[in-house]
Amino acid sequence: MNESRRGFVKKAALVGAVATAGVVSVHASVSGSKSTNGVVKGKSPKKEITYTKTQAWDDYYKSAL
Repeated sequence: MNESRRGFVKKAALVGAVATAGVVSVHASVSGSKSTNGVVKGKSPKKEITYTKTQAWDDYYKSAL
């Protein structure tokens, strides 16, 4: 009985390794030669404004200190 379990585990590990290798190779071929390190560059002409100095922000910062 232990032999059949061991055989199953070996086969499952082999199938898992082959599937993982296949997924990695497909992912590598899809990404091609572009190496952007995960950085996505947009094409938006707008400038992103993350902070605008207002009285509300001044009051918040004064109370936070």
